Amino acid sequence: LQAMSGSEQDWLALRPQEPSPSQCCGGGCKPCIYDLYEKELAQWERAKAKQDKSLLTEKREQSNNSVLNPDTFTAFSVSSVEQLTEDTYQYKFELPGNSSLQLSLGQHIVLRGMVNGLEVQRAYTPISPGNAEGYFEVLIKCYEAGLMSQYIKTWKKGDMVFWRGPFGGFPYQPNKHGELLMLASGTGLAPMLPILQSITDDEEDETFVTLVGCFPTFDKIYLKPLLQDLARYWNIRIFYVLSQETSLEKLPQSYQENTYTGRLNEDLMKTIINSCRRRPFVLICGSSAFNEDMTRYLKAAGIEENSCFVF
Repeated sequence: LQAMSGSEQDWLALRPQEPSPSQCCGGGCKPCIYDLYEKELAQWERAKAKQDKSLLTEKREQSNNSVLNPDTFTAFSVSSVEQLTEDTYQYKFELPGNSSLQLSLGQHIVLRGMVNGLEVQRAYTPISPGNAEGYFEVLIKCYEAGLMSQYIKTWKKGDMVFWRGPFGGFPYQPNKHGELLMLASGTGLAPMLPILQSITDDEEDETFVTLVGCFPTFDKIYLKPLLQDLARYWNIRIFYVLSQETSLEKLPQSYQENTYTGRLNEDLMKTIINSCRRRPFVLICGSSAFNEDMTRYLKAAGIEENSCFVF
Protein backbone atom coordinates (compact mmCIF):
# COMPACT_ATOMS: atom_id res chain seq x y z
CA LEU A 1 0.00 0.00 0.00
CA GLN A 2 1.43 3.29 -1.06
CA ALA A 3 2.15 5.60 1.85
CA MET A 4 -0.09 8.65 1.86
CA SER A 5 1.73 11.55 0.26
CA GLY A 6 2.37 14.69 2.27
CA SER A 7 -0.06 16.68 0.18
CA GLU A 8 -2.79 14.06 0.75
CA GLN A 9 -2.28 14.44 4.48
CA ASP A 10 -2.44 18.22 4.16
CA TRP A 11 -5.74 17.97 2.33
CA LEU A 12 -7.14 15.56 4.93
CA ALA A 13 -6.20 17.98 7.68
CA LEU A 14 -8.17 20.69 5.86
CA ARG A 15 -11.28 18.53 5.38
CA PRO A 16 -14.22 20.02 7.31
CA GLN A 17 -15.27 17.96 10.31
CA GLU A 18 -18.76 16.57 10.44
CA PRO A 19 -20.71 18.17 13.31
CA SER A 20 -21.46 16.02 16.36
CA PRO A 21 -25.11 15.74 17.46
CA SER A 22 -24.39 18.04 20.44
CA GLN A 23 -23.67 20.85 18.01
CA CYS A 24 -27.16 20.77 16.48
CA CYS A 25 -29.62 22.79 18.55
CA GLY A 26 -32.58 20.88 17.11
CA GLY A 27 -34.40 24.13 16.38
CA GLY A 28 -34.91 23.48 12.67
CA CYS A 29 -32.60 26.37 11.70
CA LYS A 30 -32.08 27.28 8.08
CA PRO A 31 -29.17 26.86 7.51
CA CYS A 32 -28.63 24.13 10.09
CA ILE A 33 -25.05 23.42 11.17
CA TYR A 34 -25.29 20.26 9.02
CA ASP A 35 -26.20 22.40 5.97
CA LEU A 36 -23.11 24.53 6.61
CA TYR A 37 -21.01 21.36 6.86
CA GLU A 38 -22.37 20.09 3.49
CA LYS A 39 -21.54 23.47 1.95
CA GLU A 40 -17.99 23.47 3.35
CA LEU A 41 -17.45 19.84 2.32
CA ALA A 42 -18.49 20.60 -1.28
CA GLN A 43 -16.13 23.59 -1.25
CA TRP A 44 -13.29 21.37 0.06
CA GLU A 45 -13.97 18.73 -2.61
CA ARG A 46 -13.86 21.37 -5.38
CA ALA A 47 -10.60 22.79 -4.03
CA LYS A 48 -9.03 19.34 -3.67
CA ALA A 49 -10.05 18.33 -7.21
CA LYS A 50 -8.29 21.45 -8.51
CA GLN A 51 -5.44 21.08 -5.98
CA ASP A 52 -5.95 24.75 -5.15
CA LYS A 53 -5.99 25.62 -1.44
CA SER A 54 -6.81 29.25 -2.08
CA LEU A 55 -10.37 28.10 -2.87
CA LEU A 56 -10.76 27.29 0.83
CA THR A 57 -10.05 30.76 2.14
CA GLU A 58 -13.69 31.79 2.01
CA LYS A 59 -14.07 29.30 4.89
CA ARG A 60 -16.54 30.61 7.46
CA GLU A 61 -14.87 33.45 9.26
CA GLN A 62 -16.11 34.53 12.64
CA SER A 63 -17.62 37.84 11.91
CA ASN A 64 -16.58 40.78 14.05
CA ASN A 65 -18.82 43.37 12.49
CA SER A 66 -21.41 42.74 15.23
CA VAL A 67 -24.18 42.03 12.76
CA LEU A 68 -26.17 38.88 13.35
CA ASN A 69 -25.83 36.41 10.48
CA PRO A 70 -27.39 32.95 9.99
CA ASP A 71 -24.20 31.46 8.48
CA THR A 72 -21.45 32.72 10.75
CA PHE A 73 -21.13 33.24 14.47
CA THR A 74 -20.78 36.81 15.66
CA ALA A 75 -19.30 37.89 19.00
CA PHE A 76 -21.45 39.99 21.33
CA SER A 77 -20.39 41.35 24.71
CA VAL A 78 -22.31 40.50 27.91
CA SER A 79 -23.41 43.81 29.47
CA SER A 80 -25.31 42.47 32.49
CA VAL A 81 -26.28 39.26 34.27
CA GLU A 82 -29.39 39.18 36.45
CA GLN A 83 -30.50 36.13 38.42
CA LEU A 84 -34.32 35.85 38.30
CA THR A 85 -34.92 32.58 40.19
CA GLU A 86 -32.62 29.92 41.62
CA ASP A 87 -31.89 28.52 38.14
CA THR A 88 -32.98 31.20 35.67
CA TYR A 89 -31.02 34.22 34.51
CA GLN A 90 -31.58 37.22 32.28
CA TYR A 91 -28.54 38.13 30.19
CA LYS A 92 -28.18 41.43 28.39
CA PHE A 93 -25.85 41.81 25.38
CA GLU A 94 -24.46 44.96 23.85
CA LEU A 95 -25.14 45.96 20.26
CA PRO A 96 -22.87 48.57 18.65
CA GLY A 97 -24.19 52.13 18.47
CA ASN A 98 -27.96 52.19 18.34
CA SER A 99 -28.23 49.14 16.14
CA SER A 100 -30.89 46.49 16.76
CA LEU A 101 -31.08 42.77 16.00
CA GLN A 102 -34.07 43.43 13.68
CA LEU A 103 -35.70 40.17 14.68
CA SER A 104 -39.18 39.39 13.55
CA LEU A 105 -41.54 38.15 16.23
CA GLY A 106 -40.65 34.98 18.10
CA GLN A 107 -37.43 34.38 16.15
CA HIS A 108 -34.64 32.47 17.90
CA ILE A 109 -30.87 32.75 17.73
CA VAL A 110 -28.28 30.02 18.24
CA LEU A 111 -25.58 30.17 20.89
CA ARG A 112 -22.26 28.37 20.55
CA GLY A 113 -20.39 27.21 23.63
CA MET A 114 -17.24 25.20 24.24
CA VAL A 115 -17.44 22.76 27.15
CA ASN A 116 -14.50 20.44 27.91
CA GLY A 117 -13.33 20.83 24.32
CA LEU A 118 -16.78 19.91 23.00
CA GLU A 119 -18.70 22.42 20.87
CA VAL A 120 -22.36 22.71 21.86
CA GLN A 121 -25.11 24.75 20.21
CA ARG A 122 -28.50 25.69 21.65
CA ALA A 123 -31.33 27.91 20.48
CA TYR A 124 -32.76 30.75 22.60
CA THR A 125 -35.41 33.38 21.85
CA PRO A 126 -34.53 36.96 22.83
CA ILE A 127 -37.17 38.48 25.12
CA SER A 128 -36.30 42.09 24.24
CA PRO A 129 -38.42 43.79 21.56
CA GLY A 130 -37.03 43.01 18.07
CA ASN A 131 -36.36 46.72 17.48
CA ALA A 132 -34.65 47.34 20.85
CA GLU A 133 -31.68 49.63 20.17
CA GLY A 134 -28.18 49.02 21.49
CA TYR A 135 -28.92 45.74 23.28
CA PHE A 136 -30.77 42.44 23.30
CA GLU A 137 -31.78 40.18 26.21
CA VAL A 138 -32.24 36.44 26.60
CA LEU A 139 -33.84 34.41 29.36
CA ILE A 140 -31.94 31.20 30.10
CA LYS A 141 -32.68 28.37 32.50
CA CYS A 142 -29.53 26.60 33.67
CA TYR A 143 -29.72 22.88 34.35
CA GLU A 144 -27.48 21.20 36.92
CA ALA A 145 -26.18 18.63 34.44
CA GLY A 146 -26.61 20.66 31.23
CA LEU A 147 -23.48 20.96 29.10
CA MET A 148 -24.38 24.42 27.81
CA SER A 149 -25.49 25.49 31.30
CA GLN A 150 -21.97 24.84 32.65
CA TYR A 151 -20.63 27.26 30.06
CA ILE A 152 -23.36 29.89 30.54
CA LYS A 153 -22.88 29.94 34.32
CA THR A 154 -19.32 31.22 33.82
CA TRP A 155 -20.45 34.40 31.98
CA LYS A 156 -19.58 37.74 33.50
CA LYS A 157 -19.97 41.30 32.31
CA GLY A 158 -17.60 41.99 29.41
CA ASP A 159 -17.33 38.37 28.21
CA MET A 160 -17.65 37.78 24.47
CA VAL A 161 -20.29 35.26 23.45
CA PHE A 162 -20.93 33.89 19.95
CA TRP A 163 -24.42 33.87 18.36
CA ARG A 164 -25.81 33.26 14.87
CA GLY A 165 -29.30 33.67 13.42
CA PRO A 166 -32.07 34.62 13.29
CA PHE A 167 -34.25 31.55 12.60
CA GLY A 168 -37.89 30.58 12.80
CA GLY A 169 -40.46 32.93 14.21
CA PHE A 170 -44.21 33.29 14.07
CA PRO A 171 -45.52 35.36 11.13
CA TYR A 172 -47.66 37.60 13.34
CA GLN A 173 -49.88 40.21 11.70
CA PRO A 174 -51.86 42.78 13.70
CA ASN A 175 -55.60 42.06 13.92
CA LYS A 176 -55.30 38.88 11.87
CA HIS A 177 -56.56 36.74 14.77
CA GLY A 178 -59.38 37.81 17.05
CA GLU A 179 -57.68 36.31 20.07
CA LEU A 180 -54.32 34.70 20.71
CA LEU A 181 -54.14 32.04 23.40
CA MET A 182 -50.51 31.72 24.52
CA LEU A 183 -49.55 28.55 26.41
CA ALA A 184 -46.06 28.93 27.88
CA SER A 185 -44.18 26.66 30.24
CA GLY A 186 -41.21 28.20 32.08
CA THR A 187 -38.77 29.86 29.69
CA GLY A 188 -41.32 29.10 26.94
CA LEU A 189 -42.45 32.58 27.92
CA ALA A 190 -39.57 34.01 25.84
CA PRO A 191 -41.09 34.00 22.31
CA MET A 192 -44.44 35.25 23.68
CA LEU A 193 -43.04 38.48 25.14
CA PRO A 194 -41.99 40.26 21.91
CA ILE A 195 -45.41 39.42 20.41
CA LEU A 196 -47.23 40.76 23.49
CA GLN A 197 -45.12 43.91 23.46
CA SER A 198 -45.75 44.52 19.78
CA ILE A 199 -49.52 44.27 20.42
CA THR A 200 -49.47 46.65 23.39
CA ASP A 201 -47.20 49.11 21.52
CA ASP A 202 -49.58 49.31 18.55
CA GLU A 203 -52.71 51.32 19.30
CA GLU A 204 -54.32 50.02 16.11
CA ASP A 205 -53.86 46.38 17.13
CA GLU A 206 -57.00 45.20 18.92
CA THR A 207 -56.08 41.52 19.20
CA PHE A 208 -57.18 39.98 22.52
CA VAL A 209 -54.51 37.91 24.25
CA THR A 210 -54.87 35.27 26.95
CA LEU A 211 -51.45 34.21 28.23
CA VAL A 212 -51.27 31.08 30.38
CA GLY A 213 -47.92 30.79 32.16
CA CYS A 214 -47.13 27.36 33.68
CA PHE A 215 -44.58 27.32 36.51
CA PRO A 216 -43.85 24.96 39.43
CA THR A 217 -44.38 27.57 42.19
CA PHE A 218 -45.19 31.26 42.62
CA ASP A 219 -41.52 32.05 43.34
CA LYS A 220 -40.52 30.58 40.00
CA ILE A 221 -42.65 32.93 37.89
CA TYR A 222 -40.20 35.04 35.88
CA LEU A 223 -40.46 38.74 35.10
CA LYS A 224 -43.46 39.40 37.36
CA PRO A 225 -43.27 43.23 37.08
CA LEU A 226 -43.25 43.08 33.26
CA LEU A 227 -46.17 40.62 33.21
CA GLN A 228 -48.15 42.72 35.72
CA ASP A 229 -47.64 45.78 33.47
CA LEU A 230 -48.81 43.89 30.40
CA ALA A 231 -51.90 42.60 32.24
CA ARG A 232 -53.05 46.20 32.79
CA TYR A 233 -53.88 46.55 29.08
CA TRP A 234 -57.57 46.21 28.23
CA ASN A 235 -56.95 43.41 25.73
CA ILE A 236 -54.43 41.28 27.72
CA ARG A 237 -55.30 38.65 30.34
CA ILE A 238 -52.71 36.57 32.15
CA PHE A 239 -53.37 33.34 34.05
CA TYR A 240 -50.84 31.31 36.01
CA VAL A 241 -50.94 27.55 36.51
CA LEU A 242 -48.68 26.45 39.39
CA SER A 243 -48.11 22.70 39.38
CA GLN A 244 -46.50 22.41 42.82
CA GLU A 245 -48.60 24.90 44.80
CA THR A 246 -51.44 23.36 46.78
CA SER A 247 -53.25 26.47 47.97
CA LEU A 248 -53.66 30.06 46.76
CA GLU A 249 -53.89 31.50 50.28
CA LYS A 250 -50.21 32.45 50.54
CA LEU A 251 -50.21 34.27 47.19
CA PRO A 252 -50.62 38.04 46.98
CA GLN A 253 -54.28 39.03 46.61
CA SER A 254 -53.70 40.39 43.11
CA TYR A 255 -52.67 36.91 41.89
CA GLN A 256 -55.34 34.81 43.57
CA GLU A 257 -58.17 35.27 41.10
CA ASN A 258 -56.10 34.51 37.99
CA THR A 259 -54.02 31.59 39.32
CA TYR A 260 -54.78 27.87 39.29
CA THR A 261 -52.98 25.17 41.28
CA GLY A 262 -52.07 21.77 39.88
CA ARG A 263 -51.34 21.04 36.26
CA LEU A 264 -52.83 22.48 33.10
CA ASN A 265 -55.05 19.53 32.16
CA GLU A 266 -57.84 18.94 29.66
CA ASP A 267 -60.61 20.30 31.92
CA LEU A 268 -58.74 23.50 32.75
CA MET A 269 -57.91 23.95 29.06
CA LYS A 270 -61.63 23.79 28.20
CA THR A 271 -62.43 26.30 30.97
CA ILE A 272 -59.80 28.73 29.65
CA ILE A 273 -60.89 28.35 26.02
CA ASN A 274 -64.53 28.91 27.01
CA SER A 275 -63.51 32.11 28.77
CA CYS A 276 -61.81 33.46 25.62
CA ARG A 277 -63.69 36.36 24.06
CA ARG A 278 -63.23 35.01 20.53
CA ARG A 279 -62.22 31.69 19.06
CA PRO A 280 -58.49 31.66 19.75
CA PHE A 281 -55.46 30.99 17.60
CA VAL A 282 -53.03 29.16 19.93
CA LEU A 283 -49.27 29.65 20.38
CA ILE A 284 -47.44 26.94 22.36
CA CYS A 285 -43.91 26.93 23.77
CA GLY A 286 -42.40 24.58 26.33
CA SER A 287 -40.70 21.21 26.56
CA SER A 288 -41.61 18.66 23.89
CA ALA A 289 -43.76 16.81 26.48
CA PHE A 290 -45.61 20.04 27.31
CA ASN A 291 -46.14 20.85 23.61
CA GLU A 292 -47.56 17.37 22.95
CA ASP A 293 -49.89 17.51 25.97
CA MET A 294 -51.18 20.95 25.01
CA THR A 295 -51.83 19.91 21.40
CA ARG A 296 -53.79 16.92 22.68
CA TYR A 297 -55.90 18.96 25.13
CA LEU A 298 -56.62 21.57 22.44
CA LYS A 299 -57.81 18.90 20.06
CA ALA A 300 -60.13 17.55 22.77
CA ALA A 301 -61.47 21.10 23.15
CA GLY A 302 -62.17 21.30 19.42
CA ILE A 303 -59.18 23.46 18.37
CA GLU A 304 -57.67 22.03 15.18
CA GLU A 305 -53.98 21.89 14.32
CA ASN A 306 -54.27 24.63 11.71
CA SER A 307 -55.24 26.99 14.56
CA CYS A 308 -52.03 26.26 16.53
CA PHE A 309 -48.40 27.25 16.17
CA VAL A 310 -45.68 25.48 18.20
CA PHE A 311 -42.36 27.28 18.74
